[in-house]
Amino acid sequence: MTSYAAGAPAPQAAPEQTRPPAGPRRRPALLRALSGLTTRGRCLLAAGVAAAACAVVLDERGLLRIAAFVVALPLLAAALATVSKVRIGARRTITPERVPAGGDGDVRLDLWRTGRLPAGEILLEDRLPHPLGPRPRFVVERLPHHPVTLRYPIRPGMRGVHRIGTLRATITDPFGLCEVDRDLVPPSGVVVVPRVTPLRGRPGGAGTGGVDSGTVRHHAGQGDPDVMVRQYRTGDDMRKVHWRSTARRDEIMVRVEERPWRGGTTVLLDRRAAAHHGVGRPDGSLEWAVEFAASVCVHLSGSGSPVRLADERGHVLADIADGAGHAGGGVALDALAALQPAHERDLAVSSGPAHAQGHELIAVLGTVGARGVAELTHSRPRGAPSLAVLLDTASWQDAPGYEPAATVTDTAALLRAAGWRVVVAGRTAGVADTWAELCRATTAGPLQAGGVR
Repeated sequence: MTSYAAGAPAPQAAPEQTRPPAGPRRRPALLRALSGLTTRGRCLLAAGVAAAACAVVLDERGLLRIAAFVVALPLLAAALATVSKVRIGARRTITPERVPAGGDGDVRLDLWRTGRLPAGEILLEDRLPHPLGPRPRFVVERLPHHPVTLRYPIRPGMRGVHRIGTLRATITDPFGLCEVDRDLVPPSGVVVVPRVTPLRGRPGGAGTGGVDSGTVRHHAGQGDPDVMVRQYRTGDDMRKVHWRSTARRDEIMVRVEERPWRGGTTVLLDRRAAAHHGVGRPDGSLEWAVEFAASVCVHLSGSGSPVRLADERGHVLADIADGAGHAGGGVALDALAALQPAHERDLAVSSGPAHAQGHELIAVLGTVGARGVAELTHSRPRGAPSLAVLLDTASWQDAPGYEPAATVTDTAALLRAAGWRVVVAGRTAGVADTWAELCRATTAGPLQAGGVR
């Protein structure tokens, strides 16, 4: 309502305006208190009202006094529960800091009473996202002043960033007549990282910044500098043949003019939804690719090598510095935990700063066509090894015991012709077995990883 000062002229009528819809009105305190009555409290209140009506009809003053007491008891309990506010302290602790997909985590709840008023029965419910399991519920009676510890497990089936909470308590008065809801602990974040498979070894030159695959360092003799040699290839200058290494290895070896320097590894992850089968499922090809990329990043960073994780557009997801160790692997795991499928149809690696100078490239690819092979070849780092794990995504929807599809074989042949080392992996291939095949792979032909996952 608009007010006006005394003696001021009346204002002209303002044009009619549409008022915004009013928000929900807050219920009076008495109605809020009565809505918290339990079944016992409601029954007691109804019985008191009925007894009062009978006392008036029968003119029984004693029964009326009893009815007044019965009606007042639940009303007083509701008023006390609304006004007094029983004070409860609580905290939530989640271990470990990063929960692996398919692994076990533990949530610890500590509760204690901080006020003087006693609390009756307390029903606790922690809101849990569906991927982490069912909502846990606890009942605590006569909460003491010292902390009471409650625990429940979580077993996430798929990676992601989730929120646990809010922790809600339903507090009942000592007579069980009224209950009120309180939020005790705000939501807490939990990071579910991809599974990490321990790996052994590394592909030739991976992470060392070597000028090409197949190079070998030899000491030429007393006082002579070390030389880098590799196998002879058609078109090499015969004047660069290193005869001492040729005699030792029984094959023609040529000198490499460039001196190697310590570089690193770029792990390229193809996360296009159109390039994978079973997107959004724990057993889909995308999750297999994410697990493989996570295992490689943790393995290489654990040995002290710099690692760069990039997506199919060349955008850097994680950059692990030289000597970061296991802490660097955690950076890659956090990035992969929040990774979402991309909606692009084609690879566009050259559009981003994915490749650092001197970095080897390990590409984890879904279904790739000729245009994607050309894009990869164009953006391939020069003078450094390039390796590819090509997923036979069709095997993720077919029965086990598959044979690589013709398109996968053709793609592998195109990559191999461009100088890549290629391993074809299907649904039954294990991450460690695929990595071992990649370490043994040569440009002679594509290999198929067929270990049991």
